[in-house]
Amino acid sequence: MLTDASCRNAGSEGRKIRKLADGGGLYVWVYEDGRKYWRLRYWLRGKEKSLSLGVYPDVGLKDARQKLKVERRHLESKLDPSVERRADKLRRSVAAANSFEAVAREWYEKQLHTWVAGHADDVRRRLERNAFPAIGNRPIGEIEATELLAALRPIEKRGAHDLAHRILQVCGQVFRYGIATGRCQRDISRDLRGALTPHQKRHQAAIRPEQLPELLQAIASYDNLGDKQTRLALELLVLTFVRTSELIGAEWSEFDLEAGLWIIPAARMKMRIEHVVPLSRQALAILEDLREISGGSRFVFPGRNRDKPISNNTMLFALYRLGYKGRMTGHGFRAVASTCLNEMGFRADVIERQLAHSESDKVRGAYNRAEYLPERKKMMQAWAKHVETLRQGARVIPLRATAA
Repeated sequence: MLTDASCRNAGSEGRKIRKLADGGGLYVWVYEDGRKYWRLRYWLRGKEKSLSLGVYPDVGLKDARQKLKVERRHLESKLDPSVERRADKLRRSVAAANSFEAVAREWYEKQLHTWVAGHADDVRRRLERNAFPAIGNRPIGEIEATELLAALRPIEKRGAHDLAHRILQVCGQVFRYGIATGRCQRDISRDLRGALTPHQKRHQAAIRPEQLPELLQAIASYDNLGDKQTRLALELLVLTFVRTSELIGAEWSEFDLEAGLWIIPAARMKMRIEHVVPLSRQALAILEDLREISGGSRFVFPGRNRDKPISNNTMLFALYRLGYKGRMTGHGFRAVASTCLNEMGFRADVIERQLAHSESDKVRGAYNRAEYLPERKKMMQAWAKHVETLRQGARVIPLRATAA
């Protein structure tokens, strides 16, 4: 029988491998370079075999003997320990492939091409920070509704009720993908309806249309607080009322300045449909100034690293500095423009198309990127004239504007 001391002090005594028996088929193999391995020697159906039980001293004598007992029980059941080990490894591999995290990442990759970058980052972050730590390693088919709820409770406790609902929604999509690919039988997220604290959907902060002149005048004076590029970005956002992410990621290759058109590629649009923005004369003038500021960057609004655009927060923080924190966001310009344009008498369909709101038939939407384009060109020029008049402080009666 071996002892801890004999194992610790054992040497190869000049042999390539020296095998020291402990009994029951347990050996420690000592190599001439000092390495020591535990091996189980056994016979099955008249054939001698051996099985590794670990490396000494990571696996001590007591642990090696315990492992021996486990493998001996396999032998008593006429099972080959080496075959059982391979089967167990395969089972673990299958379980890992069917874990919630594995299925979620597979689902994520399938969806990725349909999402804009910002949304894709949000979904990945929600899974990695909130779902994977709690249920990521669990086989998706074995997860119970109570486990998923337990993962969401800490999010609720910190008051992030909207986030908890969004994570539940994402998890539901993963479970439904798991059903479709044969990894689970049901979507347990459905069992949690009513289990989370209700949340009230909050709209992005936006000023009332009658407050727009004051904001436009504040933006015009922004050079006193910050840089000219940010001021021009805000002014172009007012004139085009695109989504903030669509503006800051704009590249010069997207603009046909002679035709007065900005064509935003589908890959950068929320609905993954190419969008055409007619450019007013005022917007073209701003772009001329931005061309000089951009200094050869492919981005219209390059950041400190000229190969990357400005941050998502650049314009939001600019609005904060102007005193509009909690009152106005970049997205708010879309709401204000929509309200004003409706009051000015433009057709709702034309306004909705210019806002690039969801098209129920995406194929139709893709073919109609230029739908109502003549009307939209007139509307965008009328909007620019309206904005210019408001900024100058003139009293404006909200009737259909004329291009100027």
